[in-house]
Amino acid sequence: MKTGIHPKYYPNAKVVCSCGNTWTTGSTRELIHTDMCAKCHPFYTGEQRMVDTEGQVDRFYKKLEIRDQFRAAAAARDVAKSSPDQPITSLELGARAEAILANAGLHSVSAVLERFEQQGEDSFLTLEGFGRKSLIDLKKRLRARGLLPEAGEAEPASAEPAAE
Repeated sequence: MKTGIHPKYYPNAKVVCSCGNTWTTGSTRELIHTDMCAKCHPFYTGEQRMVDTEGQVDRFYKKLEIRDQFRAAAAARDVAKSSPDQPITSLELGARAEAILANAGLHSVSAVLERFEQQGEDSFLTLEGFGRKSLIDLKKRLRARGLLPEAGEAEPASAEPAAE
């Protein structure tokens, strides 16, 4: 066995707990400081005391708060996105289609929806330069925002009952 490579062993090393309890043991350190011992640990004492190591609980609550703020902001964006009181440019149809709709007096999403309800989708095809592809894109963007029913869905039921 080589000499001088092993640490010094202290047979009567003193251990001091943060609660004030002290005892001796054998160790390579002469004085040892601990946060908990058998006299103050919740498992042995039966106390339900929360031990917060390096603020982990606070960090967890901060993450929860940030997540809640993010979800609230996302919900607000979704509500604003599905609002019919937006300019037609918010649909991102392209410069040509937006210019054609603006020339026809349709400057907002609500004006486009009114034209759909009153005159139908064929009325858009009568606009000069507004073709089927532009109409399909317009309907896709309105459906994505929940402003038009899906292609397979029926229009909302009218107030009059159907005759049988």
